Amino acid sequence: MTKRREHDEGSLRTFVNELHARRPPLQRVPGTAVFLNRGKTTTPLAMRANVEHNHILHEHVVILTIETLPVPHVPAAERLAIDDLGYADDGITHVEARFGYMDDPNVPGVLRMAAGAGLECPLEVDEASYFLSTIELTMGAAPGMSRWRKHLFIATSSITADAAEYFGLPRGRTVIMGSRVEV
Repeated sequence: MTKRREHDEGSLRTFVNELHARRPPLQRVPGTAVFLNRGKTTTPLAMRANVEHNHILHEHVVILTIETLPVPHVPAAERLAIDDLGYADDGITHVEARFGYMDDPNVPGVLRMAAGAGLECPLEVDEASYFLSTIELTMGAAPGMSRWRKHLFIATSSITADAAEYFGLPRGRTVIMGSRVEV
């Protein structure tokens, strides 16, 4: 599943380079979009879908990765890593936030911290739109797993915490965009 998801997401650096090479340029709309993502190597599915289907991207884009380390707490001075992804003036930034397993991974709080750390674009944290990517697993004919195991895998994969609630995202400004993958 991880390989399939990584394939669907594609390389983040390649995607950003393609945005810069696009002719005519992609329409940029006012505001800040925050895309939560598992890492810095792949493109958030929600960001890719927004560009491919809506043909737009917000003026200010933060791709946010939350990493939970095997320690109780991460000091504030070690919490953030910021990367402009090769372009210091395009309004697209990757932020990695590190937490210990006892820390509260509150995304708006992390963004306020990042805004004070010198991002290339201003952050309107209280007006930002948050985008989550989700994958719906469906039964398929692919070999490698018996039918009963596929049923069990699909059933257990749907028993997850509500990401918007866990990360403290405001419900009225959170968009969940999904795709389907056969197992």
